[in-house]
Amino acid sequence: MSRINEEQVKYVADLARLSFTDEEIKTFTTQLDDIIGFAEQLNALDTEGIEPTTHVLDMYNVMRDDVVEPSLPREEALKNAPLQEEGQVKVPLIMEAD
Repeated sequence: MSRINEEQVKYVADLARLSFTDEEIKTFTTQLDDIIGFAEQLNALDTEGIEPTTHVLDMYNVMRDDVVEPSLPREEALKNAPLQEEGQVKVPLIMEAD
């Protein structure tokens, strides 16, 4: 029994604005079904008494203290920007308006 179908793969691809051939959709559907099947096998394991973890190793962030410092003057920050508008860096449009 398939846990995911081609229509679901196409739907997610559309949400991500990805375009795939019919052959790629079939391949991804099979691969994603295999991944879901593996996750279901993991769900069958007895994890009673096992503390949840996010990583197998103890991890921590080494961060400096957040100290307010003077920033660059606006003119200095913008001097290498190829496009500027009203004291801001102007960048190309990357998202379409609906």
